[in-house]
Amino acid sequence: MMFRLLTIILLSASVSACIAGPSGRAKDATALEAVASVDVPRYMGLWYEIARYPTSFQRDCEGTTAEYTLRADGKVDVLNTCRFGTKDGKPRSAAAVARVMDGSNGARIFVNFAPIPLPAGRGNYWIIYLDADYRHALIGEPSGRFLWMLSRTPTVTPDMRAKLDAAAVTAGYDLSLLKETEQK
Repeated sequence: MMFRLLTIILLSASVSACIAGPSGRAKDATALEAVASVDVPRYMGLWYEIARYPTSFQRDCEGTTAEYTLRADGKVDVLNTCRFGTKDGKPRSAAAVARVMDGSNGARIFVNFAPIPLPAGRGNYWIIYLDADYRHALIGEPSGRFLWMLSRTPTVTPDMRAKLDAAAVTAGYDLSLLKETEQK
């Protein structure tokens, strides 16, 4: 699930790029760009994972959600939850603290699930698509090893899924690597 994913991202940034696996972005893809800006308070709340690139730390996760809560100090509390095995399985959660990367206008976020702070780098959670209503988002990061499709609802319409797919392809991502997430 996303909390384990971000833990691996942080470890790979500080230890080795080999931990996370191969990139899902085309070798000739242009540099990844985050959206121009994000109204961080508006982004807060519950998001459902619609699809993701598979990872070892999200193995057997279904019904995955992420909940973001803005703190008084400007940081963000993150609570990621998934259900083991099926959408009705036993829930497991992980908490983290996130901060918006300076100069990113809210579109690049550094999430730390580790018990001790790790170097912030360039941010490991890039919002690369966000609809005007803040109902659907596509999240990636520059290596292309990670991709999440998120929604404020457990499912998306075919039209919205087409928009998310198109945004992923435009960013150089390989849609054949996506794993659909079972939701309610």
